[in-house]
Amino acid sequence: MSEGSSACYPEGVVDVSIIVVSLFRNPLEEEAVKFLRDVLSRRTKAAIPVTSVLGAFHVATRYLKLPVASVEEKLVKMLETKSPAFYSRASLEAISAIKYATLFRVESWDGYIIELARSLGNHIVYTLDRELERIKDIVVVNPFPENLVKEYHEYIESRIKRRESH
Repeated sequence: MSEGSSACYPEGVVDVSIIVVSLFRNPLEEEAVKFLRDVLSRRTKAAIPVTSVLGAFHVATRYLKLPVASVEEKLVKMLETKSPAFYSRASLEAISAIKYATLFRVESWDGYIIELARSLGNHIVYTLDRELERIKDIVVVNPFPENLVKEYHEYIESRIKRRESH
């Protein structure tokens, strides 16, 4: 099967947010690492777009201010697995991604995730981003227990408040 066929990734597409929470100590870290391990080992047959890995680096280092060296190390180790879960073709979906980003007023990488899920035929996006729930025919799946997601959001809010007060 060639990369990009729906048979390769029948269980969805992994968004940036799922990767980000695997990169640092937080209430979702352990669950995120387990989920990604299942995807990389193909127990869960979802696509991890390489663009999501690049986006995770950006979010983790620019917004969350995580140490660059630590984020780099973890993401490089992930990519070095050379798992067939990685989806590297972006140019085919780029035009639709930009159109979706414009139409739905989302980030361009969210437009890409939407287009990829649609083009793979599964319409499933693993994400913490509830904003994508408003996209018709996209099924948003949060793979984590709701209580841990709540703890995570509280943790991030407290981290932001601490940073702002210093």
